[in-house]
Amino acid sequence: MPKIATAEEKKELELEDEPPLIARINNEPLFDSRVLQKLKGKGVTIHVENDIEKCHQLFCMISPKEHLFELWGFRNAFFVSYKYMPVFIVMEKENRIIGLLPLWYEDDKEELRWFGSWWQEANRFWIDDESIISEVLRCIQHKTLLNALWIEDEKAQKLNLEKDDPKYLLDLKKYPTLDAFLQKFNPKKRYNLKRDMRIIRAKNPKTIYNRYKDLEIMFDLSVKRFEKRDGSPFVMEERRETFRQICEQAGEYSTKMISTEIDGKIVGVDLIAVYNNTYYALQGAYDLEKHPGLGNYSNLLIIEDAIRNSMQKVDFLEVSYDWKAAWFDPIPLYQYKIGPNGREYQ
Repeated sequence: MPKIATAEEKKELELEDEPPLIARINNEPLFDSRVLQKLKGKGVTIHVENDIEKCHQLFCMISPKEHLFELWGFRNAFFVSYKYMPVFIVMEKENRIIGLLPLWYEDDKEELRWFGSWWQEANRFWIDDESIISEVLRCIQHKTLLNALWIEDEKAQKLNLEKDDPKYLLDLKKYPTLDAFLQKFNPKKRYNLKRDMRIIRAKNPKTIYNRYKDLEIMFDLSVKRFEKRDGSPFVMEERRETFRQICEQAGEYSTKMISTEIDGKIVGVDLIAVYNNTYYALQGAYDLEKHPGLGNYSNLLIIEDAIRNSMQKVDFLEVSYDWKAAWFDPIPLYQYKIGPNGREYQ
């Protein structure tokens, strides 16, 4: 559950009872006045904060901080790079902050999304009174996408949320060794994975930990691999800077890099975040053209390293990309979408 801000904590934020806050985006009302009145009848008021320093304080005050995506430093890495306007929707009752929706406005898409972009996962509604969640969502009139919601199926149905791509989490308590993990596969799949490991190991790879200059090589490997397909996100300088900032903003969480070198050349790089006994496999890129099987080898290397460092889980994040579903059990996620003025989302 989110930590609810008391009246004293609210005072420390220097939030006024009726602050002069943005209530319109592109000259259109952000909220439905009728729903606002209905909430007010329940003693709940809503306003928006878009000063980044106050948003920072609100986020740190309310966030449960149970996983990586609930940490300010990780979210702020995206803000530093993209600089979209924060739109933090604050709910109050009896002079106490009872809820927070940390959003930002992506002006190129004319859309509200999670603060930190669609990249954030396992999002939850930080609202103490669950009975008002539906009304808070209906109150927002502007085009909105709240993706990757981690919420119980029954609650998702009540809120009429749509299915999103699932995420993939490996519980290492079930697999104390890499061989125990490999035993979960059928004989053919297990043979293929071990074959890939033998092929790469026969090339005498060198594993290098935490050489952060290899982050730039990871970008280049990704761009090269996808140049003839749908393109790498790292063609954009903003995305490159985001991942540099993920390393720079580390504090509550830590980061780790695993580089694979063959014949004196870096052929694979993985960036990992570590928080709350969990490895987060954030991004990897490999020269698969010259070294087929390197992707499987690298993913098994991450799992092996997590086991060796007594981690409880490895989070391989959302979307299967044609391989995760064969390795891990999916965890369902949901999304809330609304078009302009409540119309159908486009």
